[in-house]
Amino acid sequence: MAIAKAERLMNLALCLLGTRRPLSKRELRGSVEAYLEAGSDDSFNRMFERDKDDLRELGLIIDTVENLDGEVGYLARRDSNRLPPVTLDGEEAAALGLAAKVWQQARLAGAASGALQKLRAAGMPEDVDPYESHGALEPRIPVHEASFEPLMLACRDRRPVVFDYRKATAARPEQRHVEPWALECWRGHWYLAGWDRERQAERVFRLSRITGKVRSRAGRFKAEVPDVVTVRETVASWAGESATRSALIRLRAGAGYPLRAKATSVRELGDGWDELEIPYGHGLDAWLVEFGPDVVVLQPAELRADVVDRLRAVAKD
Repeated sequence: MAIAKAERLMNLALCLLGTRRPLSKRELRGSVEAYLEAGSDDSFNRMFERDKDDLRELGLIIDTVENLDGEVGYLARRDSNRLPPVTLDGEEAAALGLAAKVWQQARLAGAASGALQKLRAAGMPEDVDPYESHGALEPRIPVHEASFEPLMLACRDRRPVVFDYRKATAARPEQRHVEPWALECWRGHWYLAGWDRERQAERVFRLSRITGKVRSRAGRFKAEVPDVVTVRETVASWAGESATRSALIRLRAGAGYPLRAKATSVRELGDGWDELEIPYGHGLDAWLVEFGPDVVVLQPAELRADVVDRLRAVAKD
């Protein structure tokens, strides 16, 4: 079955690349042998739409053109699907290999490996192994959330989504209607930045708090998508990277090294505890909760209250 589908996709791609004018579904059905064997028009339409989406996912740019009679045709222009010559030196190839290794334990591993194979065929230096170890560091970005892949595809295809989301202070999840912009990884956690349609504002969602399936919705984005730099700044702010003031905490000795790295001052209190002054920005309460009984918030009072609320919400579960 896999070989038959690959052959069908190849035949469809050759038809779309070989034509000088748009071909209608009727013409494509008569040109691809597998489509001739489709039992009904509905069966053919479903098969064709799946194949068209698969080819686009593989990188083929397929144009949809409507003629004067209103009939829709399809073609893949050669100039749109031709890559310029690829010239990479050893350092550039090593950088690509390092980037690909990041995804070897994620769902993008196949795509990363396929991309490197295409680059090798297009001119990557033969004497450079992109997977060769270039140091003691072995980069990994863990992706455990089931929502990562559907959200990644939704960001790429600019498709609105619906999912159930439970805030840290809430006992039950709430449904969110979101226009997803980008996925970002901060402090080992994945975040989605996007436009919340019901709240009419940009929001950031931590993927580990998404429950159930991510469901796609028809239609286009209503809000303007900001550039990548702006999205990263938004995620950084919501993840607690943009600090506007300081907080005072007690931290158990020998624990919380990420907090110690952020601290602006550290004072030993004795009895196995230290006092730290750390930057205080949005999201710090969620981060402190992760350290459990090793952290006690001293100041400010609102941060202490937020941490207590989050701990109580976790205890209810």
